[in-house]
Amino acid sequence: MRSVRILFFADTHLGFDLPQRPRVVRRRRGHDFFANFERVLEIAVDSEVDFVVHGGDLFFRSRIPAELVQRAFLPLKRVADKGIPVFLVPGNHERSRIPYEMLALHPRIRIFDRPRTFIERVGDASVAFAGFPHYRGNIRDTFLALLSETAWHDARASINLLCVHQCFEGATVGPSDYTFRHASDVVKLADVPPRFTAVLSGHIHRHQVLLYDLDGRRLRTPILYPGSIERTSFAEKDESKGYLMLEFDCATPRGGHLGNWEFHELPARPMLAHDLRLDGHTGVELQAAIRHLVELAPADAILRIRIHGPLGHEHWAITRAANLRAMVPRTMNVETVIVSQQS
Repeated sequence: MRSVRILFFADTHLGFDLPQRPRVVRRRRGHDFFANFERVLEIAVDSEVDFVVHGGDLFFRSRIPAELVQRAFLPLKRVADKGIPVFLVPGNHERSRIPYEMLALHPRIRIFDRPRTFIERVGDASVAFAGFPHYRGNIRDTFLALLSETAWHDARASINLLCVHQCFEGATVGPSDYTFRHASDVVKLADVPPRFTAVLSGHIHRHQVLLYDLDGRRLRTPILYPGSIERTSFAEKDESKGYLMLEFDCATPRGGHLGNWEFHELPARPMLAHDLRLDGHTGVELQAAIRHLVELAPADAILRIRIHGPLGHEHWAITRAANLRAMVPRTMNVETVIVSQQS
């Protein structure tokens, strides 16, 4: 019996910084997100995976133009047209539902629009995909009820996967490695039934695989986060972005085992953060300091400069968005954050 291969990615946030009618001509980050989204799906076809799973937050918000939804579903349909089933979990940014869902109509595109379980076959193996849309309430007390609604326990499959968009105990985020523990929006690891071969979850933007509980005990069911495909904030500036390639072995006594997983890195825009202190510097000197930081940065950088005041009129003129855009290459994004506004 051969293994089952799944490409798993999440948090693509399509439409982020991609206005339909931009009032200002500048590099838009939305194209970076779409480029990596399409790159991942091309890899899925070229690698001839058995399934593709998207772990939620396909879009950056729930109310977006139909044209943008159509643009997103075209590459998904190309994957499905190749005979590769695609599974989508609605995330919190979509407010737990896929907008213009009718545009996703395809016999091989499955959406967890409610708690449900899909069963697929790969050769002699069967794979049960259970899941539900992002739950925005007290998931800690509601998780088991939602799981029961999927009817996962009725599935008889070689591999049982849970596809969600939630926080689980032990997940970490941010430069200070904040760890999710016992809040109402955090799922208890002990509530994940051991019959599941793995949990595939979006929502956490840092790639990580949870193998141990908060007390250091080995989990029966690993929790996998692929992370986002691009950096969405400066809290993620040092994180690698990418997708997971998963391989499941069906020929085990348990009936299914995650034999191997590999994180594949995607090209992500470099993010740089700097602090400038005026200390009596003139507007000309401030502009020179900004130009110096721009010269040191990669040409495609996303640059944030925190300026510590007080600022006078000449400083404010330098920090105007139009003036900043004139100082940087068209391939770069730059913003200033004024820490002190006293003059």
